[in-house]
Amino acid sequence: MDYQFKDIERKWQQFWAKNQTFKADNNSTKPKYYVLDMFPYPSGAGLHVGHPLGYIASDIFARYKRLKGFNVLHPMGYDSFGLPAEQYAIQTGQHPAITTETNIATYRRQLDQIGFSFDWSREVRTSSPDFYKWTQWIFMQLFNSWYNRAADKAESIAKLVAHFEHHGSTGIDAVCDEEILSFSANEWKAFSHNQQQSELLKYRITYLRESTVNWCAALGTVLANDEVKDGFSERGGYPVEQKKMMQWSMRITAYAERLLTGLDTIDWPEPLKEMQRNWIGKSVGASVKFPIDKSEIENSKSEIIEVFTTRVDTIFGVTSMVLAPEHELVPELTTPQQKAEVNAYIVQTRKKSELDRMADTKTVSGAFTGSYVINPVNNETVPIYIADYVLAGYGTGAVMGVPSGDQRDYLFAKHFGLPIVPIMDIQQIETEADPTKEGRYINSDFMNGLNYKDGTAAVIAFLESKGAGKAKINYRMRDAIFGRQRYWGEPVPVYFKDGLPYLIDEKDLPLVLPEVDKYLPTESGEPPLARATDWNYKGHEYELSTMPGWAGSSWYWYRYMDAHNDKEFASKKDIAYWKDVDLYIGGSEHATGHLLYSRFWNKFLLDMGLVIEEEPFKKLINQGHIQGRSNFVYPLRAALSPNPKDYETFKSPNIYLSKGIYDKYKSGNEDIKEMAYSLYKSQLAPMTAIREFDVTEIHVDVNIVENDILNIEKFRKNWLKNDDAIFILEDGSISYPPESKGVYVCGWEIEKMGKRFLNVVNPEVLADRYGADTLRMYEMFLGPLEQSKPWNTNGIEGVFKFLRKFWKLFHDEQFNFRVSNESPTKAELKSLHKIIRKVEEDVERFSFNTSVSSFMIAVNELTDLKCNKRAILQDLVIVLSPYAPHICEELWVLLGNEAGSLSYTPYPKFNPEYLIEDEYAYPISINGKMKLNLNISLALEPADIESTVLASAEVQKYLDGKSPKKVIVVKGRIVNIVV
Repeated sequence: MDYQFKDIERKWQQFWAKNQTFKADNNSTKPKYYVLDMFPYPSGAGLHVGHPLGYIASDIFARYKRLKGFNVLHPMGYDSFGLPAEQYAIQTGQHPAITTETNIATYRRQLDQIGFSFDWSREVRTSSPDFYKWTQWIFMQLFNSWYNRAADKAESIAKLVAHFEHHGSTGIDAVCDEEILSFSANEWKAFSHNQQQSELLKYRITYLRESTVNWCAALGTVLANDEVKDGFSERGGYPVEQKKMMQWSMRITAYAERLLTGLDTIDWPEPLKEMQRNWIGKSVGASVKFPIDKSEIENSKSEIIEVFTTRVDTIFGVTSMVLAPEHELVPELTTPQQKAEVNAYIVQTRKKSELDRMADTKTVSGAFTGSYVINPVNNETVPIYIADYVLAGYGTGAVMGVPSGDQRDYLFAKHFGLPIVPIMDIQQIETEADPTKEGRYINSDFMNGLNYKDGTAAVIAFLESKGAGKAKINYRMRDAIFGRQRYWGEPVPVYFKDGLPYLIDEKDLPLVLPEVDKYLPTESGEPPLARATDWNYKGHEYELSTMPGWAGSSWYWYRYMDAHNDKEFASKKDIAYWKDVDLYIGGSEHATGHLLYSRFWNKFLLDMGLVIEEEPFKKLINQGHIQGRSNFVYPLRAALSPNPKDYETFKSPNIYLSKGIYDKYKSGNEDIKEMAYSLYKSQLAPMTAIREFDVTEIHVDVNIVENDILNIEKFRKNWLKNDDAIFILEDGSISYPPESKGVYVCGWEIEKMGKRFLNVVNPEVLADRYGADTLRMYEMFLGPLEQSKPWNTNGIEGVFKFLRKFWKLFHDEQFNFRVSNESPTKAELKSLHKIIRKVEEDVERFSFNTSVSSFMIAVNELTDLKCNKRAILQDLVIVLSPYAPHICEELWVLLGNEAGSLSYTPYPKFNPEYLIEDEYAYPISINGKMKLNLNISLALEPADIESTVLASAEVQKYLDGKSPKKVIVVKGRIVNIVV
């Protein structure tokens, strides 16, 4: 039979599922290799051809590693808590679990159809209680831990309590809140239970505090910075404002230095590592305390404003103190005369996201509070302003304005008429700030005449001697907010007693989502969980927020190691075997979200002795995006006369111009306009209704277009009710309904793949038409894995033809299976071993696209050699199997091998001897005309070459009994016979 890909692929997908062919063994003696994909959120739209790109690459690598003798773990699951399912639930009233289950079923069907070698026995779903039980459990460990700077690791909160009981707060160097108490051991013991718990909350790695958040009232939830664009939610486009709320947070900042240094130990793309370095934002500088001048605000309780600066050497150039509008001291520092202006500015700022405020470097705005601070180095008073370029979440939420050395401060000073004081003798500040560190200090008292290094040391020493500052390292990264005011997420395993949070008992895990009547906040503004009836913990109120979307994805790779363990998130034995992820493939858009939080949680779990590796993902590859290739049709429209009587009976026909005709029309071709008038005249009356024609460009569904040729029949029947459409075809002829013949050429353009552009290509459609093996190879063939590239279905036919040609190597002209046991020739062995080496090299460096080209060359060579030798073809099946597993499984069995054994057979060993060139195919010319090639040993000298050529029966046939007058031999090049 010919290549019946549908039957073959269905057969082997069922075989793999039934026999669990790809089930990994936690007790194998083989070396382990863990290949992981970033698991998908199962949306209702299902997969398009861009989604499987990384999955196909990881699957090829996983299958290759099995052939190389590794015990491969290649799992898949679903990141199934998410905002879209909840939004759908709000609109329809349907429980998010139902839509999520439906979407997962769609994804599973699509994934299975592409033939991935996933170990489905380990499937995880973050929304399943048996999974999020352990997400909740990890939260509890974080709550019961603190970060000991002295040990540079997280430790049990019980150890901190023991220290307090014996030594008080003395000797503790912790990552904690700013406002902590100093106490003796006896004072700690004298504290009430509530006082102790309140103080411990300041140390816990996960804790409650008032935070400035992106609040979206329409969605009823807090949004992450990357979910906000230009002051509106990315999903739905609803207004977002900055708001202070009591929120759960996690002290990811405790791990800032370890997160930085760890980047040097992992094989990740450098741009992605740089994104994380910038996000963490390590700065070396100093902390400075500016006393508040109480002369204007006598009722202020605060004494100082503390700032962090990387240029403490410029402190004599300070001419303003600028606070974030959200800074907690703003209300008490604002004088009555300035209150209206300050409040108006705060309202205006709330409409901007932090990203917008950081990005806008040109707009200068702010408001004077009416109060002042005192510069600790010269006792000069400095006015206090608020401005949106200062962020509450960065540093202390306050900056000292040095306009001579910072451009934003310079523009701010110019705008508000503040002094600009030069502090270096070579500064040029007539038109802009000059941040130079060269030269010597001026206008700087005791620093005058010093250089940057000595001046910085001198001012830090001065500040420390006065208790007004100290050297300090700061990080831009803020603690991670860990909560959403939503329903569809992990419940936080916390209840409240006397206003303080407590963990539920471990035996009561999982804390399962309760049923609610609606998925909206309550009428009083509480989260949806407040709607649950009788939902409490032993009479105490539960936490009503749910965990953020990144909670489950911050540890899920460990659950794959031991997916069904109901006693622990994964056994120590299995973690010791699998250790970490060897290869992780996913998008760079997760650089400062999932990938950062995962590293944070992994380091915490290491500190707790629960895992054994500092970093979770050894090697990471960011696959590029597949862009959509849009197609267009060109409808011809008539502009009508303004007189209604002219077109009482006028009904405009649906006329579409082919691309070539459209181009002619746009260039002013009068013949096309005449054709349009004729069409209207033949269809309608009166013609006086038409003033002029116009042609527009509209998207058409790419799934009814092939090689830019529109399927006219499908267009008429299935698209926009165009059953009466008339087509002016590429050759100028006209196709009237119901006729569907002729060539209509569509326009095209590369755009983002999405529904709005009608360029979403469903992989199921292609797999059904060409086969999964063709789809897999074609996606790899499009270009390098890491690069984005346009999708173009036009080339898929070539890959399909290649697989048919590969199939024919094993069959005769009648498609009977015919394989010979004869010994292969040198040429056949050479072709085989070239592809063995090439694929091995390509896969190891993830250059899958070049392998596909090499396979085509190899099959062409073997076809030309009429090779059907088992010794060649069996090894070729093994080498191709990671790319096209279905066809190779079928041929493997036809070759007489055991079904299912292909995935674990050894990869063929490359023999370099077969690539040594000991023969040359000499072109043989007669009277200057090339007639044939003869393979002759390169070791022969010209006289022997001449004898070999003349002894050839094929050459004698061309000579036809004539004796040569002369034979010219150029060794290693050519032989020319003159007769």
